[in-house]
Amino acid sequence: MNVMVPIPDDFAARFGSEADLGRRAIEALALEEYRAGRLTDAELRQVLGFATRGELYNFLKDRGMSDAIGLDAFDGQARDSDSHQAADDLVARFAAFASGRTLGEFNVRDLISEGRR
Repeated sequence: MNVMVPIPDDFAARFGSEADLGRRAIEALALEEYRAGRLTDAELRQVLGFATRGELYNFLKDRGMSDAIGLDAFDGQARDSDSHQAADDLVARFAAFASGRTLGEFNVRDLISEGRR
């Protein structure tokens, strides 16, 4: 959708080029809708044409909103290899449990052998 907004020439000249003004207008509108809760993170990213959450994070951080959506934690986690390792370990444990090889911390075969004694 294209929307035309009449702006007096003397103000428009102060706002910058036509292309710059269009981008600033969509950013301002999208940010206000986001603040009001009418756009999600993913929708805001789509409206603004950002390919990654990092771009959205930087956009919001530049506007003083980084803590509003918790992306500071996202940014820190992306650099925290310990949290990735913990997640990988949990996935491996779940996969072993789902395949029937473990029961919690116990190996199923060992439990069966123990019960036969």
